[in-house]
Amino acid sequence: MGCHRFHQSRKRGGAMASIFVLLLPIFFASIFTPLSHSSPAILSESNLPKPRHSRLFKGALQRESSFEQLSELWMPLPDQGWNTCKDFGMASRLPETSEGYIQVFLDGGLNQQRMGICDAVAVAKILNATLVIPYLEVNPVWQDSSTFVEIFDVDHFISILNDDIRVVTELPDEYSWSTREYYATAIRATRIKNAPVHASAHWYLDNVLPVLQSYGIAAISPFSHRLDFDNMPMEIQRLRCKVNFQALVFVPHIRALGDSLVSRLRYSPGRSEMVRDNYLREVSDARDDLAAGKFVVLHLRFDKDMAAHSACDFGGGKAEKLALAKYRQVIWQGRVLNSQFTDEELRSQGRCPLTPEEIGLVLAALGFDNSTRLYLASHKVYGGEARISTLRSLFPLMEDKKSLASSEERAKIKGKASLLAAVDYYVGLHSDIFVSASPGNMHNAMAGHRTYINMKTIRPNMALLGPLFLNKNLTWPEFQRAVIEGHKNRQGYIRLRKGQQSIYTYPAPDCMCQA
Repeated sequence: MGCHRFHQSRKRGGAMASIFVLLLPIFFASIFTPLSHSSPAILSESNLPKPRHSRLFKGALQRESSFEQLSELWMPLPDQGWNTCKDFGMASRLPETSEGYIQVFLDGGLNQQRMGICDAVAVAKILNATLVIPYLEVNPVWQDSSTFVEIFDVDHFISILNDDIRVVTELPDEYSWSTREYYATAIRATRIKNAPVHASAHWYLDNVLPVLQSYGIAAISPFSHRLDFDNMPMEIQRLRCKVNFQALVFVPHIRALGDSLVSRLRYSPGRSEMVRDNYLREVSDARDDLAAGKFVVLHLRFDKDMAAHSACDFGGGKAEKLALAKYRQVIWQGRVLNSQFTDEELRSQGRCPLTPEEIGLVLAALGFDNSTRLYLASHKVYGGEARISTLRSLFPLMEDKKSLASSEERAKIKGKASLLAAVDYYVGLHSDIFVSASPGNMHNAMAGHRTYINMKTIRPNMALLGPLFLNKNLTWPEFQRAVIEGHKNRQGYIRLRKGQQSIYTYPAPDCMCQA
């Protein structure tokens, strides 16, 4: 059913919902201060986190991967019978006039905002509205003020969607008053604040369209996850796919830096190559050829915000536990359900994010050896180098943006969390294998995008790994066998989307076509 039929069936009655309250106090932003790599307040030199799985770590250092194991690990995914569609279908013809302007204000990190942008385009289509380039809220954790045009190629975005919706980079003068500051000072009739999570298309027609028709503009905030994944016309679903996989591309300098990093990972020795002779054993030419020019991207989401919210113990001692508990109480005020459970209970249920040490052990068990080129996609790691050192000792050829790019190349993205994340996303998308240490928006977005292009993505089996790491008597061979067996079907094979699941994580069948 096309979007124009929605307009024929909409309910025209009903009063507009009253809207708005003031924004949360600004002082909360000061709480989310980024933690430096050294983290001196939490992890002093006398209290560095020690390996928590010494028995497994020793076994991993002595690991040997067979030719067959490496061959299977690096082998690309086979053709699975689903491909990218040649096009996303004919867009319904745009009406001659628009119902008005739609503004959306998107919070969260880069990947959550990316999904919000896709949904905003879909809502604009449903309402026959003109979309104003989405406003990206200042990230409260990293205080990043990057705008849409600083991250995404806006001209490409508008061009790709030219036949689907109208897009403008700014409002005309008559609506110039409709700003973020305007909505922060009082309740405004043009702001929709009560959009439910996973709202239907009909909800927007019943509640937002009347505002558009009365005022010529409607501002929706909050907007994250405000459009349903089910019961949508195929036209709307395909449009969301088109935005995500075609319209949203990074600005040229991000793509150029990403291409340079990918090229260096594939063909050039990085700074870590200087340690090769100290770490690598002799291997045959045939084994070398298996991984020649290949690299893995590891997304290590291990920041203070995540560590505190998980309520798990990460081995940093009493000082770390007290600091995380205080942070958790200030930010979430007792609303973190995990804090009601012990660390052992959380780990046995697979609810604790993997530490750098733990994901390193998993990668080693899967067969990645100390000649593996590993790119670390992470903004800042809670605990800094002290936490990463065990992972680095397992994978001495580990690189990141700082080790691969010059200071001049990094100048345009320095201090900009969203631009740093964009570079990591680009490199991750072009890697041979992508692994995420913990579920989250980056994992979901990357898993979906790589499924779309049939690239290998390893999803750690958290329910399996939690109990394995709790077993202090487990030997390395036992651990390795369990990890290999538990991840045979978690390497990027297509899983069709089920009800309420995101099309951005599970693009088949909505975004893909069968061969």
